[in-house]
Amino acid sequence: MSETTTASPRAVSMTRRQAATVAALAVAQLMLVLDVTVVNVALPQIGTELNLGRTALTWVMTIYTTLFGGLVLLGGKAADLFGARRVLVTGLVLFTVSSLLCALADDAVTLLAGRAAQGIGAALLSPAALTVLLAHVDGQARSRALAVWGALSAVGTALGVSVGGLLTASLGWEWVFAINVPIGVVLLVVLPILTGRVAGTSARPDVPGALLVTAGTALIVYGLVNAGSAGWTAPATLAPLVTGALLWVVLPAVERRAAEPMLRISLLTERPVAAGSVLMVVATGLMVGNFFLGSFALQRAYGDGALAVGLEFLPVAVAVGVGAQLAGRVLQVVAARWVATLGLALAAVGEATAALGQGRAALIGGLAVAAFGIGAVFVTAFTAGLATAGATDRGLRSAVISTAHELGGAFGIALLSSIAGAALAADLPQPEDFSSTFWAAAVVAALTAALAPVFVPAVRKEATPVHH
Repeated sequence: MSETTTASPRAVSMTRRQAATVAALAVAQLMLVLDVTVVNVALPQIGTELNLGRTALTWVMTIYTTLFGGLVLLGGKAADLFGARRVLVTGLVLFTVSSLLCALADDAVTLLAGRAAQGIGAALLSPAALTVLLAHVDGQARSRALAVWGALSAVGTALGVSVGGLLTASLGWEWVFAINVPIGVVLLVVLPILTGRVAGTSARPDVPGALLVTAGTALIVYGLVNAGSAGWTAPATLAPLVTGALLWVVLPAVERRAAEPMLRISLLTERPVAAGSVLMVVATGLMVGNFFLGSFALQRAYGDGALAVGLEFLPVAVAVGVGAQLAGRVLQVVAARWVATLGLALAAVGEATAALGQGRAALIGGLAVAAFGIGAVFVTAFTAGLATAGATDRGLRSAVISTAHELGGAFGIALLSSIAGAALAADLPQPEDFSSTFWAAAVVAALTAALAPVFVPAVRKEATPVHH
């Protein structure tokens, strides 16, 4: 028996109803992805109007991604148990209502409560939407639908900064949240019409596992955020870091005892999944962290308005999409380990360029170069993670990589904001005040690039095993 690689079949056209269904579900998913970064440009204005400090501003970003990433696997289980369309509608209602709460917030508690509820709604909506999509689009047309779905993670996150800048400048920071309300209402009308019922199963949700993942991640993020103000050796930093790490250490024992575990721990020891997860955490951490710091630097250090920052980030958003598209083609002929290495090396060069602090053009240009490389790493992470996947575990592997995407964003913002703590807290920071943080990002990208040839498997995109 031998194994050879063949190209996947060419996708065929979808019916009009299928195309409309995919489009509606894609809009829902894009709304969730945009909300990871759409608040970036609005943060300085939010901080001023609601009197939020660096820690609270960091949590406006990280509480959403922490709960989204920590609960998304539980959301997938809920879709299996109660039916995907029912969970889809429930998550969409929660996300829409909580977006309105964020828009109406007049203090930190209300805003953070709304962002937390958004994260829970996203954790229900995202896996359920993908399940509904797979139930309504089959055959070769499914490949096209999944390609669109995968591109949303990279391009949507990047576009969030530009969209946030345009909304903040034209309508005010409240509209980075309020814009979700009419979109959500339209989707609540359209999706039940386009989609049919997707039956549930007898699957049981793994609540202890989900709580451990979420609490462990939240504590680690809390410790990283505290490091920026209290110092890395302070009890307020070490206690949550150690406790969060211990919860992750306990997770395997809990999952082995669960009747239907949220996560098959042995999956994380498989090289493709481990490599894909590491690449996704690093790529998302760098990209979301760059958007967070870049938007602050352009507004506070260079004095640019929200509209200008939104427009300045358009090349960065385009670079992410181009990098992802090009990597998708290159991966058909070049092994994932080398695409990951090159992408991370480019990210390191871009971060170093931004760190030099030689003006606005150098900052934007450096972030664009880094985004191009990061876009390539995004695609490579999914390619590596799904390598050797069979029909029975492809969905779970994809969910693990998606979880790494959300948690990576939380870790990236928390870590980089701590390093840039003084610059973020200053009323009038200088461009060079952000240099050390971009240098730290460059080191992370360079180290991961150096290790990528060792831990990333030599797989290619769209490889299908054919047995003789």
